[in-house]
Amino acid sequence: MSGAPLPVLTAVGDQWEAPLVRGLEQHRDRLQVVRRCADLADVLATAGSGRARVAVLSADLRGLDGDALARLADCGCAVVALAAPGDEWSERRLRQLGLRTVLSADAASADVAAAVLTAVQEVARQGPAELGGAGGLGHAGQPSGAAASLDHDGPGPASTTETGTGRVVVVWGPAGAPGRTTTAVNLAAELVALGRRCVLVDADTYAASIGQVLGLLDEAPALAAAARAADHGSLDVPALSRLAPEVTPGLRVITGLASAHRWTELRPGSLSRVLALARSLGQWCVVDVASGLEQDEELVYDTAAPRRNGATRTALEDADLVVAVGTADPVGLARLVGGLHDLAEVGRRPDVVVVTRLRASAVGTRSLSPGGPARRVGEALQRYAGVDDLVLVPDDVPALDAALLLGRTLVEAAPASAARLAYQRLAQRLDGPAAQASRHSRRRRRGRRTVVA
Repeated sequence: MSGAPLPVLTAVGDQWEAPLVRGLEQHRDRLQVVRRCADLADVLATAGSGRARVAVLSADLRGLDGDALARLADCGCAVVALAAPGDEWSERRLRQLGLRTVLSADAASADVAAAVLTAVQEVARQGPAELGGAGGLGHAGQPSGAAASLDHDGPGPASTTETGTGRVVVVWGPAGAPGRTTTAVNLAAELVALGRRCVLVDADTYAASIGQVLGLLDEAPALAAAARAADHGSLDVPALSRLAPEVTPGLRVITGLASAHRWTELRPGSLSRVLALARSLGQWCVVDVASGLEQDEELVYDTAAPRRNGATRTALEDADLVVAVGTADPVGLARLVGGLHDLAEVGRRPDVVVVTRLRASAVGTRSLSPGGPARRVGEALQRYAGVDDLVLVPDDVPALDAALLLGRTLVEAAPASAARLAYQRLAQRLDGPAAQASRHSRRRRRGRRTVVA
């Protein structure tokens, strides 16, 4: 690296601070320690001012969590972490926060310098927030020698950060109760009926209801607990599995917020980590989200401020597939058309559009024949939104009511109903070979988000 020395800030324990700074000073042609911070607030303030491009932090820095690492990534400040020699628990925690290179605190100065330079090169290559992956920082490089990650061979802490190959599908729809939750619940059930293992996640920060729909005793919101554990670096696949019990064989459920005012507990970085680990629990992860996509303009420049719609935007950006849901009536279709344009503005287009409550009376026809309401709905969406391939769900009120009263899915409560058969076709379409071949080859990372906290 040429030019001026790279500005570095440090925040490590007293035992290691002096040797660390002396070691970095030996590389003053490439590195310059611009501040020795006393606490996390000092670290965040220095990084936010742009005075440093990399932070060397100790594992025991008070308050160091996923949110802090995400804020550092948003500032374009790379992170190199130090753990006390033999402290496997700290290494495990840091890895579960998203840090992939953890150095021993007694590593040689040349190895620390190499790790610092590699971390900054990663930021330069991928973009600062690209490293803000699930709950913290992404790749910081893998230097050789003592600077290599602790216990990187065989099972151990490194394995706790691995995520599975399951696919995430987000069920989204505009305001007005278009049937997002009904679609998410029954899509998950149909995927299980196809022989897939599935995780159903309620990430609606306005009106979470999957627990009630499935008749679950939801004394504590599982998603809030999972997000809290992810933010503190204590969430792994076994821990998530305990928070996601099986309601039927093959179907796990992570219940949502018990009260809408608790939305601040569901930060984007933490949710991203939960979804990443959910890929290991099932072949599919179906996520029910709220309708809101907009940002608060007064907060858009404050990366530390929580955002009500951050969970929805995070889920959409992390999704492999997006299902958009609307209702088959004039108001519902108008909202769906507008919602699809809003969805495109945040960089996502639906892979499948589902129109629920299809009935002749709402669109001015006399029958449910193929040339009736289905044709009219299709023509409207083709004309105003360019959508010509729909999944239509009939307004099968008796079957849907029976399922809701029993706290069951349509597979269990009304297996021969018209609505159930429509959701079955939706699952077959998503799970088919063509859908698998066309899904996103690269998972969206939190780094491309404009919503960060």
